Amino acid sequence: MSELTFEMEEHHSELGRVEISPEVIEVIASIAASDVEGVASMRGNFATGVAERFGKKSHSKGVKVELGEEGIAISVYVIMNYGVSIPEVAQNIQDHIRQGLKNMTALEASEINIFVVGVQFDTAKEKTLEAPEAY
Repeated sequence: MSELTFEMEEHHSELGRVEISPEVIEVIASIAASDVEGVASMRGNFATGVAERFGKKSHSKGVKVELGEEGIAISVYVIMNYGVSIPEVAQNIQDHIRQGLKNMTALEASEINIFVVGVQFDTAKEKTLEAPEAY
């Protein structure tokens, strides 16, 4: 990931400046999305899965942050519970991420894109239907 950071211009002081790395935004977005009712889990990539098997928890799992001229674009990859209203849960995810980002960093995202990559059924075996990895 690039070494770009965001400078919080509103919080300049005589003591110095505050910079926020994209990884911090990923963690905030991932935790905010995970807290939404209807989200079964976040979808990580292969490396995240391997790291978790060795006991390393990835708090930014399922989130990708891109920095562009238009601003911050956040992509969230989630597995939802079977039976929930996907548009409603997706809207709640966007609202939670927007609010968490605003409260913790005073930054606004230009885009918060939600990708539903699977549905988890509530059975004894906790089976999950997932779309093939596309990102």
